Amino acid sequence: MTTAPTTAGPTTTASGTARAVVTGVGVLAPNGIGAEEYWAATLRGESGIARITRFDPSSYPSRLAGEVTGFSVRDHIPSRLVPQTDRTTQFALAGADWALADAGLSADSLPADERGVVTASASGGFEFGQRELGHLWGKDPKHVSAYMSFAWFYAVNSGQVSIRHDLRGPTGVLVTDQAGGLDAVAQARRRIRRGTPLMLTGGMDASLCPYGLAAQISAGILSESEDPTRAYLPFDAAADGHVPGEGGAILTLEDADRARQRGARVHGEISGYAATFDPRPGSGRPSNLERAVRGALDDAGLRPGDIAFVLADGAGEPEPDRVEAQALTAVFGPGGVPVTVPKTMTGRLYSGAAPLDLVTALFALRDGLVPPTVHVEETTGHDIDLVTGAPRPVTEDAALVVARGRGGFNSAMVVRGPSAA
Repeated sequence: MTTAPTTAGPTTTASGTARAVVTGVGVLAPNGIGAEEYWAATLRGESGIARITRFDPSSYPSRLAGEVTGFSVRDHIPSRLVPQTDRTTQFALAGADWALADAGLSADSLPADERGVVTASASGGFEFGQRELGHLWGKDPKHVSAYMSFAWFYAVNSGQVSIRHDLRGPTGVLVTDQAGGLDAVAQARRRIRRGTPLMLTGGMDASLCPYGLAAQISAGILSESEDPTRAYLPFDAAADGHVPGEGGAILTLEDADRARQRGARVHGEISGYAATFDPRPGSGRPSNLERAVRGALDDAGLRPGDIAFVLADGAGEPEPDRVEAQALTAVFGPGGVPVTVPKTMTGRLYSGAAPLDLVTALFALRDGLVPPTVHVEETTGHDIDLVTGAPRPVTEDAALVVARGRGGFNSAMVVRGPSAA
């Protein structure tokens, strides 16, 4: 089942008070496989953006991407699942394994109906679908895999993770483009508040195949630069689109009291969330992104001055960047909070981007260092304090993550670090 957020502003729930904390993370990113590997590379400013290698992109106007390299699927996925799954699902299965292991949990830690999974997806199994459609066109229907019936579907990651780990509690998928990564985590948080002790959540996308790239190019928002250092430049005067990427993060969320009772290590807390929708294009009405940011702060019970830094959506397009900078300036004041877009090292990972930003925010709060926005040089016209060049020290214990999706989706989430959780 595919769903979109149905409420804007602070979440109200049946139980009302349960807190959702992050006890495990699993990361696959173009600049690092594994959470700590990704984090170390991000602090060093290492970019994973380069010319596409998974196929020959010569005939395409956009030829750069953030590819996950060094991932050997048979080292991480049971062999019986390999022919059943698209690359995006293989990433999700590996990320879920790692998120549970990081949390110190096993399949029998709780009754099956007390653990669930909610993920986000923006493209589904594009590569699997392309391959099987090729079989249909070039051969005949007998050569189309029976697994095509579900391997392409948006909900397949939630389904396969649920089966692999016997998660019989609440299950779902959110399809709201880049905003979906936060929306899925927010839905998992709602389930924690309503009494489910454990939820796996987050998002993975992997659509770097000819079919997937063509679909993204058709939107007209990919950069056509051949230079990896000048292709994706959010808030830069030279911004002309983004670079696509693959990967993301899966998180283990638990009820805070239960996590404390079992002695779990806590990465931090999901403490605030809000989602809004923008008016239709051409209506003349302003974006509602500012409302989402203020709603997330209100839900967390925090003021703008409590936020150490913002991980911005960073569309890499002049008008969306202007709207986001304006919203942040309205809430925090001109240059009022450090802002960063570490996605310049990975490309935009669609549903995987915001969960990866959540991991980045938690690790930044843990270590007191905000990673830089690489390659951006000129931010004239945006009254924001963009972190560039090198990591910047911070001392506060809360951060804001912003994610926006095509079609008018705005989501904002506040996380607090391990000391506050």
